Parts: sequence; structure tokens; C-alpha cells
Amino acid sequence: MLLKPAYIIDELITRCKAGERQAQELLYKQFAAKMLGVCMRYATDRMEAEDMLQNGFIKVFKKLEDYRGDGAFEGWVRRIMVHSAIEYYRKHHKMVQVMDVTEIGNEPSVNPTVMANMGVKDLMNIIRQLSPGYKMVFNLYAIEGYSHREIAGIVGITEGASKSQLSRARAILKDMVLKMENKRYGYAR
Repeated sequence: MLLKPAYIIDELITRCKAGERQAQELLYKQFAAKMLGVCMRYATDRMEAEDMLQNGFIKVFKKLEDYRGDGAFEGWVRRIMVHSAIEYYRKHHKMVQVMDVTEIGNEPSVNPTVMANMGVKDLMNIIRQLSPGYKMVFNLYAIEGYSHREIAGIVGITEGASKSQLSRARAILKDMVLKMENKRYGYAR
């Protein structure tokens, strides 16, 4: 039951602002599956992602009066979900501080054919295997599109640490992709 036309979403938003529970349920159903995917990128398992999702929607409904309609509503909800997921993660997991690295070395290159043969699920499974700090910075930068300055503010690290963690995450991901591909074709590495 996905309601796509903007005027229907706008009507639901208006009804939610008026405190209508049925409209809140419809709005939740409209975006829950997609936002659960966002939360899964920051969670250690599905249960944790569902908790992040619930906390995020509580914030969405509390902050609905702040939505001005300047951009897409889905983007506004996504931003709240990302911040809520990070807040949840900070509260329930120990964050590891990474020191700044001034010189970032060359990373191993991945054959474009290897990447073309990978499915989205394969790639997401590999990303989930990153350590929490690397995974968070990688998701915020590569998937959500935040700058290193924004990531530093959100996560509570320096810009240099954000760049360092992203570089290391990319190197680890490339290595994992190469190992997976070598295993698939029986090459030793």
C-alpha cells in the first residue's frame, strides 16, 4: 500500500499534524520498509534496526511541525532516521576513536568486472562486516552523501578521522571483494 502522489503525502502530513492516529499509521506504512533499510546500515542486527526505526518515527512525528515542505518529505524522514540511528548506536555501543592519518596510502584496486558481477545484497553484506566506526563513516559518506565536516559533527570525531576511517573502510572493502572474487574463481590470495 504505497501512496506515491505528493498531494496524498501532503494530506497525510496535515492529518498527522492534527494528531490523527490513522494518518500516522498510513505515513508509517508508507516509509517504514525503506527506512528500515536505512537503519539496517547502522545496526548490528534486524532487532536493533527495528528499535532504531521506532525511535526514528517517534522523532518524525514529534518534529512534523518543523517540516516546511522545502524538499522531498522522504529525504527529510531519511535524515531524521540517520541521526536517530547514530544516536541509538552511540547510546548502546562503545564508539572507538580513530586517530587522524595525514598521509593515506594507495589502496588496492578492484577489477571493474568483479564489481559488475556483484549483487547489491553481496555488497551490503560486505559493508555490514566492517567494524562499527568504519561502517558508520562509510555509510554516511558513500551512501547518505554527507561531507567529512558533517560526519565529524554527527559522529563526534575530527574531519581527519572521518577521512581516515573512510579510506580504511574502502581499503578493507576492496580487500574483501577481492577475496570473495578469488574464492569464487578458486584463486589463492
